[in-house]
Amino acid sequence: MAQAIAKSEWAHYCDNISKALESSDAEIEVSSLELDDQPESDWLPFIGITYDANDDIIDIALEGLDHIISHPKEIRAEMDGVGLQAIEIKDSDGVQHIVKLRDSLALPAPH
Repeated sequence: MAQAIAKSEWAHYCDNISKALESSDAEIEVSSLELDDQPESDWLPFIGITYDANDDIIDIALEGLDHIISHPKEIRAEMDGVGLQAIEIKDSDGVQHIVKLRDSLALPAPH
């Protein structure tokens, strides 16, 4: 079940995720009607995720990859009974960027 994160919480949420995932692996998949599902990366060490409100961008850093999402419109946390499974980010063009986590992250549900 995906739960929306309020835009006012994006920077704080990204900081918390970055700290909690610093020794995990992740992969990024990009999905749209034109692209279908396209892997952006295979499993790589997760470095961090940030939201810059001034430039209105989300930066997802994996080892050897810097994935920038301009003008994000929505962030959703994909949760299951164990914890966070993925972070779903939709940009202004409707493209879905999905950061999948190899190991689920036990976090409290977002506000």
